[in-house]
Amino acid sequence: GSGLPEEIRTHLKSLEESARTCMVVRRGDRFLGVLGLIDGPREAARQVVSDLRRKGITRVVMLSGDSPSVAEVVAKQIGIEEVRGGLLPVEKARYVDDMRRSGDRVAMIGDGYNDAPAMARATVGIAMGAAGSPAALETADVALMADDLRQLPFAIDLSRQARRVIAQNLWISLGMVAILVPTTIFGLGIGPAVVLHEGSTLLVVLNALRLLRQGSQD
Repeated sequence: GSGLPEEIRTHLKSLEESARTCMVVRRGDRFLGVLGLIDGPREAARQVVSDLRRKGITRVVMLSGDSPSVAEVVAKQIGIEEVRGGLLPVEKARYVDDMRRSGDRVAMIGDGYNDAPAMARATVGIAMGAAGSPAALETADVALMADDLRQLPFAIDLSRQARRVIAQNLWISLGMVAILVPTTIFGLGIGPAVVLHEGSTLLVVLNALRLLRQGSQD
């Protein structure tokens, strides 16, 4: 304000231009200085954003309650071009609603009370479990308990592999039924039919166990 010394105003302006949330420190009538705070990105965030794009995630958006200037600085550091800052929880949820109405499937990643409404509206809500609030954990469809963003690409790979395995197992099971019904009608004995049926069941189990290999590799 106008009552600040010139030196303090200069430092305050410099910090605000670098997207810091500023606090002026004063003791009695004496101004001691200015503190500039910024919520920095997680160390692995930039690499994770890059990994997500390589996995086909075409749109990555940062929704933040921080001031737009702070949010833009952080987003730039981690390689996100689309950012919305200064949002209330209800505004985050409304933004997710708008994305879904446009036909997009939306995964919302968060860890706090402010993220819970948007996570509830998303196609999939993902909570950073170890550091997440109870509201975020209860709302989420998936919780990354390691509190490590690098687990997010792994979770996507695992879910895609699980979907492929489920489809394969359905085809194996239905295909075996489609073979056994007519062959038993036209003379296949019950013994061979049971062996083939149980063999297909074993194949389905072994195919599902491949998901354990996916986890051990990552």
